[in-house]
Amino acid sequence: MTETPQTHTTPPGGADSAYAAYKPRSPEYRLAADALRGLRQDLFHDALVYRPLPRMAVDGPITRRLRGRTREYVSWTPHAMIAVAGFFVLMIASTTTSGGPSPLIGLLALAPVLMTMVRPVVAFWLSLGAALAATVLGGQWDWPWPAGAFACHLVVLTVVAIRTRPRTAAWMWLLTGVYSLFAESLFGMGHYNTNTGPMMVVSALILLAVTVWHIRRDAEQEVTAQQTVTAHERSRRTLLEERTTIARELHDVVAHHMSVVAIQAEAAPYRVENPPPELERAFVTIRENAVAALTELRRVLGVVRAEDYEAPDAPQPTLADLDALLANVRDAGLDVGKTVTGAVRELPQGVELSAYRIVQEALSNTLRHAPGAGARVEIGYVLGGLGLRVVNGAPPEPSLVKPSPGAGHGITGMRERVSMLNGEMTAGPTDEGGYEVTVFLPVPATSEGDA
Repeated sequence: MTETPQTHTTPPGGADSAYAAYKPRSPEYRLAADALRGLRQDLFHDALVYRPLPRMAVDGPITRRLRGRTREYVSWTPHAMIAVAGFFVLMIASTTTSGGPSPLIGLLALAPVLMTMVRPVVAFWLSLGAALAATVLGGQWDWPWPAGAFACHLVVLTVVAIRTRPRTAAWMWLLTGVYSLFAESLFGMGHYNTNTGPMMVVSALILLAVTVWHIRRDAEQEVTAQQTVTAHERSRRTLLEERTTIARELHDVVAHHMSVVAIQAEAAPYRVENPPPELERAFVTIRENAVAALTELRRVLGVVRAEDYEAPDAPQPTLADLDALLANVRDAGLDVGKTVTGAVRELPQGVELSAYRIVQEALSNTLRHAPGAGARVEIGYVLGGLGLRVVNGAPPEPSLVKPSPGAGHGITGMRERVSMLNGEMTAGPTDEGGYEVTVFLPVPATSEGDA
């Protein structure tokens, strides 16, 4: 047998280059790469981005007191300050040339200052070019920064640093030093009055002050945001504590008494010898209502106590459950009838629930305030929504059961439900001495079509 020789493919450059391709980069290399990436992003890729200088906010303690056009004029303060600085730069550049006043040198110094209001990064590059052009055209003694170019570049550095971020300011300072050394080495032969040192020192101080201002402003914004979050959390915690206190009081005051009512209603028939069937049914109704009230109370307490309470899976009552409600109040002694007009159809859940609760509360008010009187429930399915009318007659005279006074929360609750659905409600006494509640709940046309 002959063995087949095995061949190994070596990548171009040998094994060392293959290893180098997969060799992890050192922290210094990654730091330098990130720095160069930031330089390209800040001063090259985003150089031509249009960034108009925004107007100053006039919501300060002094500016907010201004009125009319004065307040509008004050909002242009940053633009006016840059324009004034450009005017002084123009004067300096025009009057410090060796050959007398030169408007061209002045305009070369003015252009970068004005450019900071629309394209700040372009203004920086334009300032470097204007400094070189002013030196060549003006024949000035100061090298590589003539007086006008010196003032122009400091103004541009300040404005651009304020409008950008500290990293961009650091890159501009380094490039300013690179330009100064480049100009001195190539074109500075015979110039002994160099001002690179003063430019670098003064610009460093200015950019350091701007960087400190940036850091302080960011810190203040962060503290303000943290204070807002803290105040919101404190408010939520206080609200939760108050709701827990209310829930505890409701449980202590209401749940205990309702439990006693349910227990006594269940035990009462056994304390009477041969009770009539009507009495037994009355006690059963009392107990069922007490248990239902306890169930609703526990549900409400769950909502009040829990911050993120999830509604139970049990379905909410609708108008389809209205017959059971009427049977319940009939067992309690209320003679009530129901009339339905229009085409019965399914309505949105919020409308169904609110309509059921309104009828429930109206009948409860009849039981409390007009014992012995009859009531009538009218439901009308109309084109634009649902109409409800619950009316009761005057209580008979004399009556063995006295009216129970209330705090008026029932009518208020009904009005809140109607207002939540953008409906209309009227409630008031009738000419016959009874009381009438009329409600209209609008239903959007899309809901009707979906139904």
